[in-house]
Amino acid sequence: MYIPTTYNELTKLGIKQLDIIFITGDVYIDVSNDGVALLSKYLISKGFTVGIISQPNLDNDFDISRLGEPKLFWGVSAGCVDSMVANYTSLNKPRQKDDLTPGGINNKRPDRATIQYVNLIKKYYKSRKPIIIGGIEASLRRISHYDYWTDSIRRSILIDSKADVLIYGMAEKAIFEYANSVKNNTDYKHIKGLCYLSNIPPIDSNFIELPDYQTVKSDKNEFTKMFNLFYQNCDPISAKGLYQKTDNRYLIHNPPQNHLTTEEIDEIYSLDFEHNVHPYYKEMGKIPALDTIQFSITTHRGCFGECNFCAIAVHQGRTIISRSKESILSEIREITKNKFFKGIISDLGGATANMYSMNCDIQCKFGSCKNKSCVSPVHCKNMPINHKPIIDLLKEARKIPGVKKIFISSGIRYDMIIDDKKYGNEYLKAVLNHHISGQMKIAPEHINANVLKLMNKPKNDKLIEFIEKFKAINKELDKKQFLTYYFIAAHPGAGEKENSELKDFIKTQLNFSPEQIQVFSPTPSTYSTLQYYTMKSNIDESNIFVEKKNSLKAKQKSDLQSNYPIQKNNKTIEKKNDQKKKNRYSGR
Repeated sequence: MYIPTTYNELTKLGIKQLDIIFITGDVYIDVSNDGVALLSKYLISKGFTVGIISQPNLDNDFDISRLGEPKLFWGVSAGCVDSMVANYTSLNKPRQKDDLTPGGINNKRPDRATIQYVNLIKKYYKSRKPIIIGGIEASLRRISHYDYWTDSIRRSILIDSKADVLIYGMAEKAIFEYANSVKNNTDYKHIKGLCYLSNIPPIDSNFIELPDYQTVKSDKNEFTKMFNLFYQNCDPISAKGLYQKTDNRYLIHNPPQNHLTTEEIDEIYSLDFEHNVHPYYKEMGKIPALDTIQFSITTHRGCFGECNFCAIAVHQGRTIISRSKESILSEIREITKNKFFKGIISDLGGATANMYSMNCDIQCKFGSCKNKSCVSPVHCKNMPINHKPIIDLLKEARKIPGVKKIFISSGIRYDMIIDDKKYGNEYLKAVLNHHISGQMKIAPEHINANVLKLMNKPKNDKLIEFIEKFKAINKELDKKQFLTYYFIAAHPGAGEKENSELKDFIKTQLNFSPEQIQVFSPTPSTYSTLQYYTMKSNIDESNIFVEKKNSLKAKQKSDLQSNYPIQKNNKTIEKKNDQKKKNRYSGR
């Protein structure tokens, strides 16, 4: 059943007033990959009535008023992507397309959508039901942060939006606890994974004070200190609460919500979904993202890769939270019954596909290490790299009647395949034999040793080893398949010299013109963005080169895509046109 989004649906359901109404910057697709849809279904399963309003018009009250006012609270999300990332390229040019808007045209998601939607609610509803904000935009802007689009330090989005509460990270537990507190009129300020404002600082010794907003706004060293404290307190097992003064108020940042257990995440993903766009929005035009996420399955959450340009470690966490094998197989069986299913699972994975069911005992008991990464520059001996569980899962999933093909479209860490001496080859062989269609995508990002260090990526020796392994297994399988590579231009530390090194490597070692070149985009709450803003390494605080001129960033990208003969599918061709970056969805 679809979650109601129109008054007629409420009438048919016999609902006079909803408990909770979500506002979202994405079109409503009833799939588990849609964060608002998933939270709504979860709350409904717990006895609450919930409605969704997608991409409301800001110019009138038609959309925002069509479900009335909720009994308990409003929930606001910009969608599965920060609205500024959705609306602007890394060179700060407006994007023309939005795969999560009807018709694929970028004409409905406003800049700083979280703030705009809160203002919209307040404009037309004066009785002041609480407004909570969440989703990736709110989650990654929850403390003072660097904003690339204004080249400034902005306050917490909770302050700028004037919402009542911010819930960060993967929000099921926190929002359920908050809903119960509002329903029962009890205090919510103890709930983990929640931020609120106060006139006084906390007296609890388990809270750490961050440098205040005015200080971090004017002093880059203090901003760095603030960010380090923030990042080091993102694990629910070891984190303390935080607080930060802004003007005459305090942002109170409770510790992260506890990890979901396997039983809890299985329960969440066992909820029933229609796997389609709500009919109200489907009539407005084709949703390009539907092809990607309609029959995509999440196997786990979290990522211990900790690439410095990625915010998953802050938003989902570094600990892998895996579903049981039976839960995943059960979802596939249910999907085969869907009338729209044609036999193709578009993705079976998570933030990193081959991290399924991998956990460090120390991390699970004491929390993530604060001064050590699990996989970079080398894999920590305490993090077991074992592909056997995912091999077994894939083997059983392929046997399910009605399934023709299961793709792995999520990222795969090729260095982990190399480091798994026991099962790495078997996993890669299974992927190449069953789970790709002619090409496999990997993300070296760069090859210069210093740039890779600043990215927190492994050295490129494993890339060369993986390429040889890829060729050998394809030869064994008698398949003509090829690799495509993601690279990042203009990352902190990458200047003309480093870019020339990457270009030469692509030409001489890879022998093809890359299609997936991204210019680095400084997004909130990542170490790469900290490096971009401060022009210092997050490793030793040494000065580093940072390209800040958009024209020279664009030149780095074009230099990497310049024309030269390339080898692809055993045919020499000439690369002439820059190909658009394909959107990659991060869930929420």
